[in-house]
Amino acid sequence: MNENKRLRIAFMGTPEFAATILDAIIKSEHEVVGVVTVADKPAGRGQKLRESEVKMLALANKLPILQPEKLKDDSFLKDLAAWNADIFVVVAFRMLPEVVWKMPRLGTFNLHASLLPRYRGAAPINWALINGEKETGVTTFFINEQIDTGNILAQEKVSIDENLIAGELYNELMHLGAELTVKTLYRIANGEAKSIPQDEDIAVLSPHAPKLFKTDGKIDWSDSIDKVHNKIRGLSPYPAAWCILNNVVKNEQLSFKILRSTKVVGTPLDKRLQKYKNGILFPCSDGFISVTELQPEGKRKMNFKEFIAGNNPEEWEII
Repeated sequence: MNENKRLRIAFMGTPEFAATILDAIIKSEHEVVGVVTVADKPAGRGQKLRESEVKMLALANKLPILQPEKLKDDSFLKDLAAWNADIFVVVAFRMLPEVVWKMPRLGTFNLHASLLPRYRGAAPINWALINGEKETGVTTFFINEQIDTGNILAQEKVSIDENLIAGELYNELMHLGAELTVKTLYRIANGEAKSIPQDEDIAVLSPHAPKLFKTDGKIDWSDSIDKVHNKIRGLSPYPAAWCILNNVVKNEQLSFKILRSTKVVGTPLDKRLQKYKNGILFPCSDGFISVTELQPEGKRKMNFKEFIAGNNPEEWEII
């Protein structure tokens, strides 16, 4: 790339997903002139201040950092403008006010982990799996007044295996997103980028991806094996699908996180769990879920063999 096509980039993001993409930009031909991320937050038992993954990477690369509480503060806007960035790149950050996303001469683009306009919202990776999608992908698009609705710059697709969990898809899309972001920057720098409005007729009919809460993870064992299996993998490892089981011998109930599963054809006769060659069978409306990884309340996560070593599955039943 010629020197006059080298972009000055301000990057905005917070988690590991964003940090991986920032790292790819740092290693590209472009110049990252500064990073915007969240304020340090107390975390863990000691409530020590924890820096975001994006901040840690920025510090390692000696990049200027801004951590505004409010994105409309005059002092923040002044400092941001002083970087004189050509373009802003946003990944897993906050909703930006217009005064921010309109600041750079080439605009502001975002990377979203879905094939927009499908799965607009905070949790696209999870919801694609929960809904049993066979493919998804990543999209770069220009930010505008509304969340995830701006003109699309580029997309890349991936197929989804029926047993893939959210954590695995997260990693795949994280690296694919890094590649797509760098490609998008190259096209913009060389005047080759074309942006296309999102089809709102398709958007109206497309699934959304709202933020997930603990209640969303509760398993209903009267659902089909497809629906239960997709919920388990769509929420693994976080925030995790969960259920309450009853121990018929001890007459006690305990909460379990269910982290990995496969589907098994069969006809459940009662509510009891069963030992199985490749897992623990949980009865559903039209078959069984074979649970291969779980986490009993108050204990570490374990595979099914570890659980069976200290427990008899047939003493437990679904509720």
